[in-house]
Amino acid sequence: MNHTLSRHARSLAFAAAAAVQPALAQEAAKELPTVSVQADVDKPDGYRATATRVGKVLQDPHDIPQAVTTLTGALLEEQQVGSLKEALRNVSGLSFNSAEGGRSGDNMNLRGFYTFGDIYLDGIRDTAQYNRETFNYEQIDVLRGAGAMLFGRGQAGGVINQVSKTPLRIEQYKLTGSVGDYGYREFTADLNKPINSDTALRINAMQRDEGSWRSNPASGAEPEIHRKGLALSLALNQRGDHRFWLNHYILSTNDNPDYGISFDGTTKRPGTSSRFSPDTFWGADRTFDKSDTRITTLVHEYRISADSQLRTQLRSADYERSYWARTPSLTVAPSANGSLCTAPATCNGGPTRISDYETVTLQSDFNTKFSALGMKHEVIAGIEYLKENAFRTSLRNRGGTTTANPPWYEPYDANTTAAATRFNSDSYAVYAQDTVEFVPRWKTTLGLRRDLMDAQYSSATSPKLTFSENSLRAALSFHPAEDTHYYLGWSDSFSPTADLYQLTVTPQPPERSEVAELGAKWLLFEGDLALRAALYQATKHWERNGDLESTAAILTRKRRTKGIELEAAGRVGERWEIFSGLALMDARILQQALNINATTGAVTVADGRYVGQPARNTPPWTINLWATYRLTSQWKLGGGLEAKAHRYAYSPSGAFPVVTGGTTFAPNTAPAYARWDAMASYEAKDWALRLNVKNVFDRLYWDAVYDNGGFAIPGPRRTIILTGEFKF
Repeated sequence: MNHTLSRHARSLAFAAAAAVQPALAQEAAKELPTVSVQADVDKPDGYRATATRVGKVLQDPHDIPQAVTTLTGALLEEQQVGSLKEALRNVSGLSFNSAEGGRSGDNMNLRGFYTFGDIYLDGIRDTAQYNRETFNYEQIDVLRGAGAMLFGRGQAGGVINQVSKTPLRIEQYKLTGSVGDYGYREFTADLNKPINSDTALRINAMQRDEGSWRSNPASGAEPEIHRKGLALSLALNQRGDHRFWLNHYILSTNDNPDYGISFDGTTKRPGTSSRFSPDTFWGADRTFDKSDTRITTLVHEYRISADSQLRTQLRSADYERSYWARTPSLTVAPSANGSLCTAPATCNGGPTRISDYETVTLQSDFNTKFSALGMKHEVIAGIEYLKENAFRTSLRNRGGTTTANPPWYEPYDANTTAAATRFNSDSYAVYAQDTVEFVPRWKTTLGLRRDLMDAQYSSATSPKLTFSENSLRAALSFHPAEDTHYYLGWSDSFSPTADLYQLTVTPQPPERSEVAELGAKWLLFEGDLALRAALYQATKHWERNGDLESTAAILTRKRRTKGIELEAAGRVGERWEIFSGLALMDARILQQALNINATTGAVTVADGRYVGQPARNTPPWTINLWATYRLTSQWKLGGGLEAKAHRYAYSPSGAFPVVTGGTTFAPNTAPAYARWDAMASYEAKDWALRLNVKNVFDRLYWDAVYDNGGFAIPGPRRTIILTGEFKF
């Protein structure tokens, strides 16, 4: 097939995707009627994404004047990815946090900055703390840099947007089953049924169970994962100008949480004490992490004209969670009941939590294209309302505090004598952006967003906070050719996150970020391979504490990350596909924390020696690589690498970390690591088999750190998983 037809096929596929739900780009490609290009378009998605709505309008990521990383469904499937966390190993410049007080769900650092307020589901905030699964993902988009102009949050690191599967116009059914080491079992179903030309139903279901190589020597208990999910999506009136989708998502988890190994106070490394080996687990059979997530969304798209569309979403979400975890110890051995006793009459059960977070969101986005004064305009504008209600407290101790009567807890059994933390918040936003092609091949983008957050808290010292701030976005793009894009962008962010500000005793300036980025994007091999490079500087002001158990509101008054990113995604020839990234980061504290005492009102300034020190949990470099080679039309081999440099763990508003008797900066440190994975698959017309080997060389590595400095969690050891797939 010649290159002209190949390019024409991709153009038709993208145009078809624009006419349906954004997750349907693959389906639209399959439905192209032109026989001469059908074979080319019917190729799997591959790793090069051609459609995203992360910029609020359906477009090719190549055209966005900001760094974007997209993890396609094909990539996640080949790697046998189950969780969002596992999927994000493919994102350069990203590292994992671990159970920061109360934030023990998905919690990552991107470009050195928290993302706990920057996770989205189909463009709507999904900021609750829970462990997300990938069974209903079409793709994952990561928009790097300050994204508040578009999303309302988007701190300095960026936005992580999960894109859900929605109904296709073709009949398609797929069942998969997987078995593997450490009790790994997973079943998924993806069932799509067109009811008529206007209506279709898609059902996705999942059940996953998984054990661990770590265990409690006193009882044999080990960390466990038990998760079930169901997603229903009904598409209505798909051939009309008013199209509707009704989506309902359910996820239930029943895990035994793993808090890892303590850092050694002498060596500043995890698990170096001769007393406890890295496979030691302090949890018990009775410890738990349960959650129930319910999300219902109604989507309406009104096609006003060929160039104008109004998209409105209404969502109600409820996130319930309860956990009893057991933190590790450097000196006290694990017990069978999950308690740590420093004396017969002094036992503690570990952190407990019950929480309920409810949200209602109304979001409406309008986009249009037109020409005026001899220039082409692409305008997007929108409004948003978010209602948040949150409750959290500890669990009731049904036992005691002694070795004879140790502490124990039951899920969702709240401690009625403890003071619960509550907040409710109303957030309002309006935004507009115009991209103008002022001369051929040159475009400028200007955008403004206004956010108002009005929050009430249960705290007697800070019962109410109100912030009203602007967020800006500006970019200059140059397209010397269709396959080349150079851009210079600047954006800032205000974070209207009620959860973020609840530790503030006295109102202080809002957390803000600003990012400058110089980037380039290229398409090679007739668009099959996408390359990008970015040079950026991200600065955060009045950074809030990510640990809900902290007594300090401010982590730092100012810190900055300077970095370089390189990325490649797509096909190199007919048989070879690649997805890879390299990130180099220099993250530094520029001004130390400033906090106000809740009782005395005294101003406390953190140790001045923090200024100039590296930021925590920000590795100087990260590398990710995944490549596959198709031996025949049925056989495919693949493999990849995930590698990170060392990461620091400490509290920048606490005591300056030094070696005993010294003065040199010496925080707890998780060492650098490299993990290799491999894959082999055989695919027939109606069935397929795939073998995945994760951590091929069985390396011990520290996957996540509790960045306040207490402990680190080791990653999985070598795991072999066999997956069977049946299509009908």
